[in-house]
Amino acid sequence: MKLFSITDVGKRRELNEDYLYTSDKPVGNLPNLFMVADGMGGHNAGDFASKHTIEKVVEVIEGLKDEYDPENIMQRAIDEANSYIYKLSKGDGALKGMGTTLVAATCQGNTVIAANVGDSRMYVVNDFITQITTDHSLVEEMINLGGIDRETARTHPDKNIITRAVGVKEYVIVDFFEVHIGDREKLLLCTDGLTNMLKDEEIHRIIINSADISEAGRRLIAAANEKGGRDNIAVVLVEPHGGQND
Repeated sequence: MKLFSITDVGKRRELNEDYLYTSDKPVGNLPNLFMVADGMGGHNAGDFASKHTIEKVVEVIEGLKDEYDPENIMQRAIDEANSYIYKLSKGDGALKGMGTTLVAATCQGNTVIAANVGDSRMYVVNDFITQITTDHSLVEEMINLGGIDRETARTHPDKNIITRAVGVKEYVIVDFFEVHIGDREKLLLCTDGLTNMLKDEEIHRIIINSADISEAGRRLIAAANEKGGRDNIAVVLVEPHGGQND
C-alpha cells in the first residue's frame, strides 16, 4: 500500500479547520483507516470539531474488540463521536453550533468500505475519476430535484450549505458505500476546498500525469491555491495495491 496525505490553509483563511488521519497499519479490528474532516463553527470551533471528531473515532475503533464488521465498526465510532461533539457544543458557548464533515474509508483486499457525512468526498481514480460518496448539501438536493445542473451548482451562492454534519444534532445519519477496487486504482479523499476550486477532470488530469501520489497530492494543493484557494484544502491519496510506502 502507498499512502500520501497533505492539508493546506489555502489563500483566504487564517485558520485550518480541515483535519486528516491516515494509517496503513491496523486500527483496532480495521486493517487500515483513512479519514478527512472539514470543521465548521465560530472562532476556533471548526478546527476543534474536525480534530476531536477524528480523534474520538480512532479512540472508539481502537477500543471495539467485539466487532469485526467494518461498517458496524465505523458506524459505532461515528455515532459516539457525534454524541461527544454534540454534548461539548451544548456545554460550552464558545463551541456552540460546531460540527464537521467526515469521510472515512478502510480497504480489505479489493473491497473498500467508505462512510460519509457532509460534503467531503471519496473518489476512485483510474482511467476515469468516479465520485463514490454523495454530498449532503443543499445544492446536491437541488440537482437531484432537477432545479439546477451540476455545472451551475459549482458557483451557486448556497454551495457551501451542508445538510448533514457530525456533532450538529443529537443523532447523525451516516451513508456507507462499498466499492471493488482494481490493482492499479487509487483512492482520493478530500474536502471541498479542493473540489470547489478544481473540476473532477482537472483533478483526474493532475493525478494521472504525476509521477507518484506524493507529487499528485502536492500538485492538487498548488492547483487549488492557484485557482483562488478560497478554503482550507485536505487531500489523502491511497494506492491499496501500490506496494510498500517509500
